[in-house]
Amino acid sequence: MLLQRLGRGGSRMATTYQKRNAGGGFSHKMGVHKNKMIEEWNGRREITEKAFSVNASNAASAVLWCAVVPVVFYKWTKAELEKTGGEHYRKAFEAA
Repeated sequence: MLLQRLGRGGSRMATTYQKRNAGGGFSHKMGVHKNKMIEEWNGRREITEKAFSVNASNAASAVLWCAVVPVVFYKWTKAELEKTGGEHYRKAFEAA
C-alpha cells in the first residue's frame, strides 16, 4: 500500500480532501416537508387555461386594462406636452 501511494506521487499522500455535499451542509435526516398551500397553488397554476372561462366581468376587465387605460394615458400625456410645449412634443407631433 505504501508503494502504491508513493507511485501516485508523494505530495498527494499528505493532502487531505474536504468532503463537500452537493445538496449543501444538511444531513440526510433533514427531509423535505411540502407546503400544502404551495402545492395546491402550483396545481391550480398548471390548469389555469383549462379552468378559465370568459364571462362579462372578465371581458369588461380585459377591455378596461388593455384598451381604455392606455388610450386615456396617451391622451393625458399628449395634452400635458401640448400645454407645456416641450422640445419632445415638437419632435414627436409637429414634425409629422
